[in-house]
Amino acid sequence: QVQLVESGGGLAQAGDSLRLSCAASGRAVTNSAMGWFRQAPGKEREFVAGVSWRGSTDYADSVKGRFTIFRENTKNTLYLQMNSLKPGDTAVYYCALVWANPFIVYKGRNEYHFWGQGTQVTVSS
Repeated sequence: QVQLVESGGGLAQAGDSLRLSCAASGRAVTNSAMGWFRQAPGKEREFVAGVSWRGSTDYADSVKGRFTIFRENTKNTLYLQMNSLKPGDTAVYYCALVWANPFIVYKGRNEYHFWGQGTQVTVSS
């Protein structure tokens, strides 16, 4: 088992930057894939960004060029650097983890086995 705790959310204005963190505990994240999802009110939880154990990344089209996902495995921590924020980025952001193929970036929410509790990001215009 692993516990995931997100932090770094908050209020921002359009154009601002925020960095989310996701700290994993209880088990080392070796050979895991990790990802960020978000859920806005009344909408489905959607994929934002993912990173494989080997460091491959993928992004939703809506955040490409603005968000960067990266991980520090020695610290068991996942990050999401969010630049040029837009009001449409307002959502609860969740990190997720799965132990699977170390070369693959997983994009489906049903592919992840462990989830954090989420952190709210609110972007005003």
